Amino acid sequence: MGRKGINMSANRLNTLAIVQARMGSSRLPGKVMKKICDKTLIEILLERLSASSKVDKVILATTTNSNENEMVNCVEDLGYFVFRGSENDVLDRYYKAAKIFPAKYVVRITGDCPLIDPTLVDNTIEYIDKLKYDYVSNAMPPTYPDGLDVEVFTFHALEKSWKNAKTSVQREHVTPYMIESLEFKIGNCSNKDNFSDERWTVDEPEDLDLVRKIFDYFTPKLDFKWEDVMALKNENPAMFDVNKHIGRNEGAGLGTGQDLWVSAKRLIPGGNMLLSKRAEMFLPVKWPAYFSKAKGCMVWDMDNKKYVDMSIMGVGTNTLGYGHQLVDESVNSVIKLGNMSTLNCPEEVYLAEKLIELHPWSDMVRLARTGGEANSMAIRIARAASGKDKVAFCGYHGWHDWYLAANLSNDKTLDGHLLPGLEPNGVPRSLTGSVLTFNYNDFDGLNKLVEENDVGVIKMEVMRNEKPKDNFLTKVRDLATKKGIVLVFDEISSGFRQTYGGLHKEYKVNPDIAVFGKALGNGYAITAIIGRQEVMQSAQDSFISSTFWTERIGPAAALKTLEVMGEIKSWEIITNQGLELQKLLKQLGAKHNLNINCGILPAITDFSFDSEYGLEYKTYITQEMLKKGYLATTAMFMCIEHDNQALEKYIEALDPIFAKLKECENSDKIHELIDGPVCHGGFKRLN
Repeated sequence: MGRKGINMSANRLNTLAIVQARMGSSRLPGKVMKKICDKTLIEILLERLSASSKVDKVILATTTNSNENEMVNCVEDLGYFVFRGSENDVLDRYYKAAKIFPAKYVVRITGDCPLIDPTLVDNTIEYIDKLKYDYVSNAMPPTYPDGLDVEVFTFHALEKSWKNAKTSVQREHVTPYMIESLEFKIGNCSNKDNFSDERWTVDEPEDLDLVRKIFDYFTPKLDFKWEDVMALKNENPAMFDVNKHIGRNEGAGLGTGQDLWVSAKRLIPGGNMLLSKRAEMFLPVKWPAYFSKAKGCMVWDMDNKKYVDMSIMGVGTNTLGYGHQLVDESVNSVIKLGNMSTLNCPEEVYLAEKLIELHPWSDMVRLARTGGEANSMAIRIARAASGKDKVAFCGYHGWHDWYLAANLSNDKTLDGHLLPGLEPNGVPRSLTGSVLTFNYNDFDGLNKLVEENDVGVIKMEVMRNEKPKDNFLTKVRDLATKKGIVLVFDEISSGFRQTYGGLHKEYKVNPDIAVFGKALGNGYAITAIIGRQEVMQSAQDSFISSTFWTERIGPAAALKTLEVMGEIKSWEIITNQGLELQKLLKQLGAKHNLNINCGILPAITDFSFDSEYGLEYKTYITQEMLKKGYLATTAMFMCIEHDNQALEKYIEALDPIFAKLKECENSDKIHELIDGPVCHGGFKRLN
C-alpha cells in the first residue's frame, strides 16, 4: 500500500474515495481538527480509509470558505489532494472533485466518521461491482453503527445526478436524486445483526468523548476493526453510555417488524414475496412491515401496536374485512375434516356451479390459487382454442413469461401497464413479438394491431384508469367475434367489487373467458377461470396442472365468501363507501385548495395531487398517519368494516396533513418534513 491516500494494490478497481468535511459544524465547531491520540480527527479518518484495498485514491472535498484553511493545510501537509468548492451545493463539489480523478466508482464518506472501517468500504465496492448497481449503501436501512456509513456510486450516476438534480436537498446531500429518481439500479449491504442503535459518529461533544475513549483503549494500534469496538462495548457497556441519549437520524429504535424487515432483506430477494407489500413502497425504514393479527379493518404489528388499515387491505383481498367469522368458521370446519386427500374435494364442483350461476354465459370452470397463474392458464387455454400464438393486451396481468415478453423488444412497452423500468430478465428471447400492447379506449389502435398481426387472443381489464368510452367494450367484443379471436377479461381486481361477479356484467359485454381472484376468497388463496365450453375444453388439449389446486381450503372459503356477499350485498356497501370517501377527500382538498384526483373504481379509491412531488406527498402522508395509528397511503381498498365513522375519523386525521402539504406547494419544502427516504414508485427501485 502506498502512502498518503494512494493504494498501489495490483487488484485495485479504479475507485476514488471522496471525504466531505468542513470546519463550520454548529454543534461541535472545528470537530475535524480535534485531537485524538495526538492526531486530528480528519487525519485518523483519512488514514483508516486509505487502508482500503479497493480504493485507489483518497481526497478531501471542502468549501472555499477561509475558515477551512487550517484543515486544508493539515490535510495537504499529510499528502492528500484537497478540492474546494461550493458550501451548499455539495453535489457540485463532489462532481467537480471526481472529474479531476476520473474513476469508475466514487466512494462517499463524511468527515464525522473517524471509525470508518476499510473492510466495510471494500465490501460495498465489491457489492456494487459484482451486481452492476449504480448506487450501493450500507445504511438503507442502517444495520451498522452510526458512523460507519458508506455510499458507493458510479461516476455516471454522479454525473447524471449533477445534471438533473434540482432541489436544495438533492444538491446539499449529494445522493437523494440517485436514490429517489427511479433512474438508477440501487442496492444495500446489510449486516446480519442490526447494530443501528449504536452511535459512533462525531456530531456532539459527548460523541467526541466516546470516540476518544475508544481510541485511547486501542492505542497505539489505530487500525482496529469495527467488530473490535463491538467486543469492547460488550465488555464495557458503561463506556458507551455517554452519548446513548442522542438518537440516529434513521434506523434507531426500530420496532420488531422494522428490525425483522432488515433481516428479511438479507434472506429473501427483495425482502418479501410480493412487490406491493414491500416496506419501501410505503415508508422505507419505518414501515412496521409485519403483522401479528388482523380483524375487521384493524391490524396489529409485531409489537402489538394497533392500526386502522386505510390502505390496501391485503392487496384488495378482504372486502369482508380481516378474519370474517363465517368464512373462517367454514375454513376451520374443512380443516378438521381434512384439507387434502387422494380423492378430490367436492367444494370445487360446488364453486364451479356457483360461478356459472352468476355468469350464465359461461359453461366451464378451472380453479387455481394465484392471479398470475390464473392469467397464465387463461392465456394457454385461449391460445389453444384460437390456434394462434399472438396476444394483444392492455393492463396488468401478472408476472409470467407470456406477459413480460412484451418488454423483450422494447423495455418501455409495459410502462403504462405496470411499473416503469420493469426488466424482462430471465424471459426467453424467443418470445419476442408474441405479445403486443394496446391502450384502453383506443379501439382504432387495437383494430390496427389486429389487422397487422395474426392475433389469437385479446386480454384486458374491463376498466382500468378510465371508464369505457364510445362503446369501447362492445367494439372489442365485435372485433374478437369477427376475427375469431378469444376475448379474455381479467377480473382479478375488479371482480365482486362493484357487481356480484364480474364488472363486465355492468356493461353487458360477455367475454369468452373471465379470470377472478383477490376478493373471491376473502384472504384465502383461490382464483378461478370461467368460460364458454368450446373455448374451455381446449384445456384438455394442453397440459395444465398443480397438486395444490385440489386442496380444500380455497374453494371452501370462496363458497362461504360468495354466500356472505350475496346476503349482505357487499359490493354495494363497499362501492357506496368508496363514493363517500372520494367525496370527503375532494372536500378536504377543496378546503386546503389542493386539487385531488380520485380513481375510477370507487371500491378501490386512490387519490393523487397535481404536483411534481407526488411520491414525497405520499411518503409524508404515510409517515404522519402511521403516527396517528393508521396504515394509510394514497390508495385504499374498501371493505365492509369501513363505515362512516371510520371514514370521518380518517379524514379528520388527514386534515392537518393536507394543510402542511398546501404549505409545501410550489417548493421543495416537503423534503424538510420527511424523516427518512422517500417511498418507491417503481420496480427497479427495489433491486
